[in-house]
Amino acid sequence: MIYRFRIILDNDTEEDIFRDIEIRKTDTLEDFHNVITQSFGFDGTEMASFYVSDDEWNQGEEISLFDMSEGVNAVKLMNETILEDIMDKDHRNLIYVYDFLNMWTFFVELAEIVEEAQGLDYPNLMYVHGQIPTEAPEKAFEAEDMDKDDNEFEDDYDLDDYNHLDFDENWN
Repeated sequence: MIYRFRIILDNDTEEDIFRDIEIRKTDTLEDFHNVITQSFGFDGTEMASFYVSDDEWNQGEEISLFDMSEGVNAVKLMNETILEDIMDKDHRNLIYVYDFLNMWTFFVELAEIVEEAQGLDYPNLMYVHGQIPTEAPEKAFEAEDMDKDDNEFEDDYDLDDYNHLDFDENWN
């Protein structure tokens, strides 16, 4: 079976930037990572991760290109993870982040599961729309639906006035 994905750059520009890619369901996430980087024109030398996601694009479990945990926590790796083990008709979304300094972020959606076409090489770049900008889009990290009056961290403390805080500032 073949998975058809749409990989969409998370950006705030007027033009959508995406690629449609076909890949075997038995390929690894590392194979998928390689075709994504090539299709968007990256050199593929930067760190990257996939994140399992739900229908509302909430970031879940990380599947990393390399194990950077130094043995502290078990990490799922792309080269050990087969697409069909994490994707199916009910679990269709991934978030893909390439180059953690620039944070190129993509929404990856499984659009269709089809039979393999005879004579076609996979992975297959089916469609290209839009050109990747020279710099990664900036992310706006804002708290949604948070009124100034509802800010749980807002208080009446004067950080320069230690007398009422009941501790010795020279304890060390």
